[in-house]
This record gives sequence, structure tokens and C-alpha cells, in this order.
Amino acid sequence: MRAVVLPEFGPPDRLRVAETPEPRPGPGEVTVRVAAAGVQFLETQIRSGAMRGALGGAALPVVLGKEVAGRVASVGPDGDAGLVGTRVLASTTGTGGYAEVATVPADSLVPVPDVLDLHDAVALYRYGATAQGLVRAARVSAGDRVLVQAAAGAVGTILVQLLVRAGATVVGAARGEDKLALVRSLGAHHAVDYSLPGWTDRVRDAVGGSVEVVFDHVGGDLSRESFGLLAPGSGRQVVFGFSGGTPLDVRPVELVGRGLTLTGFSAGLIWSRPAHARDLVTEVLDLAVAGSLRPVVGRRFPLERAADAHAAVEARATVGKTLLIP
Repeated sequence: MRAVVLPEFGPPDRLRVAETPEPRPGPGEVTVRVAAAGVQFLETQIRSGAMRGALGGAALPVVLGKEVAGRVASVGPDGDAGLVGTRVLASTTGTGGYAEVATVPADSLVPVPDVLDLHDAVALYRYGATAQGLVRAARVSAGDRVLVQAAAGAVGTILVQLLVRAGATVVGAARGEDKLALVRSLGAHHAVDYSLPGWTDRVRDAVGGSVEVVFDHVGGDLSRESFGLLAPGSGRQVVFGFSGGTPLDVRPVELVGRGLTLTGFSAGLIWSRPAHARDLVTEVLDLAVAGSLRPVVGRRFPLERAADAHAAVEARATVGKTLLIP
């Protein structure tokens, strides 16, 4: 079968398509014939070597890829043969998804409704569960004024829609008019370009003052400026990443002095509880089937262009979810 192999750490062009043996499932595993594999920002950092520790000691060469959609091709010993042919979402144990066939734990399978396209389903998969978890962690209520950083990204596009459904007043922060237009089309009440001087003033003007919640995925100066927008006594900032490279730095006295809450959120805690993760994903898929949530697939690349996919994700030149198509 064809797979995208990483023989050594480095720039995107280190990714190459090669013929590899088709995997066989072991006990508690199944194989999935992949219709689409999601590309995660973390995977670009693993490839570069900046986050090589995320491989968990796996030796190079390696096939990256965590999230896939497709049909079950085979089951391991004592597995349920009735699963073969079913449409599913699934997570690998960390590697192997950028391929025509991937091995996944059987308990990671999430059924995909027949009416939902598999490409759309993988766009809603892991980041949909993250977005659902974030809304709950921030205790968002109707009427809350909420700022979403990177609102045109894979998590942001889902998060904006869930927040609008929850009755919040949503400000989506993104860079460039195309991304701002997308954010507005998803229902955000306001869209602000955070790359422009005075962007926080535009947020204040839009919502009539401060915000109750900031969803912080970028870090650095942007997160610091967002922190300044929080309403004294009720403001809460949820940090779930720092794609800009530098995490938010806040001193406890700043929280105490303004009566603010800072919450760290790890999607890994969701996926450490497979049944809970499956419930969150199913909720998101059901919303999509009902027409209440729009999947956003920004770009699709064949396996042979995996390097281009990584380069686009690293350059923030994508919106929504980026997919590899075997």
C-alpha cells in the first residue's frame, strides 16, 4: 500500500510517499481503509523535530497521522466481524494515519451516519470533541460575550458555531479578509483582524466593553492582549494551546487583582476516556446531520502532496480542516 513516510526530521519535503506493507490488526484492533486523514498542526511540529517527543519513542522512519475516516477493512483476533465495511471515524495510537490503510484501536471507532460525507466527518472529529469540551470548560452561558482566537482554524470554525448555538455574542479573531468573511458566514456576530493595530479597541467597540470569555489557542502577544479584554470579576480565559510558539504568561496577582479565572484545557484528557470522547463526537456529528453545524474543509491534498499540506498548515494558509486523500 502507499503511505507517507518521514525518514528524518526536517522541512516539509522530508515527507515522501512509499510502498509499505499493509498492516494487520492485532487483538483489540481493526484496520481502516482510509478515505481521508486529518492533518494536525502538531504533526507539522513533529515532522520538523520541534515536538519529536510526541512520537513517544517511535523510531524513524515513521508514518504520521492520528485521525482518519473510512471503512473498516479487517478486525483482529476475536474481533467483531460485523464491523467490516462500516463507515467510521477512528484514531491511531499516534502514527500510521497518512496511508491507504491504518491500524486503530477498536475502542476508538465512532460510527458515521450514512448521510454524512466522510471528509466532512473527519473535519468534525477530534476538533469537534475539543470544541464541545471547551464550551463546557468555560461555562458559557447565553448572553456571554466571547472572543475566539484563530476563529477560521480547524477548532475555531466549530467553536464559533457551538457558541452561537449557546446564545453567546461571538467575536471571531482571524487574519485577512477571506478568513474574516468565513468567520462571519459561520454566524459570528463580529469578526476582527488581530494583525491590525488597535484590534482590541475594535473588539471593545463591537461588544460595548469587555468580554466574559477568551478561548486562547495562539499564545504570545495576542494572548496577552486578549487577556486585557477580560471583564473584571467574571472574565475567564481558557488556554488550549500556543500555536504561536510562546504560552500566555500571567502572574497570580493579576488574576487576584482583577478577579479573573485562567483555565488550562487539554484535549488529551478527553481522549483518555474513549466513551466520553465518543459521546462528544457523536453530539457534533448529530448536529451536522441536522444541518445545525457546518463542517469546514479548507483544502484537500493527495498523499503525494503531503509536503504541500504541511507547508500550508505551518504557514497558516488554510482554513478549517486540511485533509490528505489516499
